[in-house]
Amino acid sequence: MVFKPWLNDKIYAPYKVSALVETLLGLGVPAVETLKGTGLSAQDLEDAQTLTSVGQYLTACRNAVRLVPDPITPFLLGRKMHLSAYGMYGYALMCSVTLRNFFDDGVKYHHLATPTVVIEWREEAGAAIWSFPRLTSPELSADLHRFLIELQLMLHAVHLKDVAGPACTPLKATLSYPQPPHADHYARFLECPVSFNAPACELHFDAAILDKPTQLAHKLTSTLMQATCERLIGQAKISAGASGEVYQILMATPGRLPALGEVAAMVHMHERTLRRKLESEGTSFGEIVDDVRASLAIEYLRTTKMKTDDIAALVGFSDAANFRRAFKRWTGKAPSDFKR
Repeated sequence: MVFKPWLNDKIYAPYKVSALVETLLGLGVPAVETLKGTGLSAQDLEDAQTLTSVGQYLTACRNAVRLVPDPITPFLLGRKMHLSAYGMYGYALMCSVTLRNFFDDGVKYHHLATPTVVIEWREEAGAAIWSFPRLTSPELSADLHRFLIELQLMLHAVHLKDVAGPACTPLKATLSYPQPPHADHYARFLECPVSFNAPACELHFDAAILDKPTQLAHKLTSTLMQATCERLIGQAKISAGASGEVYQILMATPGRLPALGEVAAMVHMHERTLRRKLESEGTSFGEIVDDVRASLAIEYLRTTKMKTDDIAALVGFSDAANFRRAFKRWTGKAPSDFKR
């Protein structure tokens, strides 16, 4: 299951909203103006119990675009948001064993970072390339779209310095939109050549960095932080949108996973409506069932002495061989190897 948080699910600490408020304060914008329409107050941002949504953050960003004539905000904001501001997600990336691990985990756990932009990476022609193919949210204005891409570029440039040192700067940046009037901000803050009207929005680094250790590399800590991130993503999955409701229902009946029609009736929806809602959240009923089976199987192997055949039956496989193949797809290991 690909976890895609719904726009108004309040599952994130307010660190991004808080950093935006602080940045705009430095530009003379009162906090109440930055937070207008979010339902948040400056006091809320100081409360450790406050949770925010992608929608609230986007509203604050929309306010920033409207309130600051000089479109410098995303660059200043990105420069301020070091990995240490991202909680467990940030610490997991900071202690990655190598830069390649950092790139991999940055994508894998990005759902914990109040995501507004889809991030991907690839190695190609001597470059390690971050790409930003689309926004995670519904269609936004051109100005807000550019704001979010500029911020994402800046975040990646800053975070690479956090883990690889200040000398790690991009080779180049490419943007898929026309050159804006403030184009000089890009080269100034990203510290690399920039081109516009390119096929894609990307940030290129020298691939030679990939197998170097990060500055705070620590294998055991990295493993522990990855486990924490997996747990946090699991918690978010069961609290987000229609997919969260379905996930909770399936997890509550591990010995007999109900069919789509039965689940739809339990959430008081027509089957077609539920299917459409899940699709809009980036998943499907089949993907959730597969994810639930994987989660349960892993938990049973970790915490019980049950035989593989019994676990296979318990998570809905009539054939143990099919279960073993599925488990290898989920984890890259056979059940017997995983248990060891």
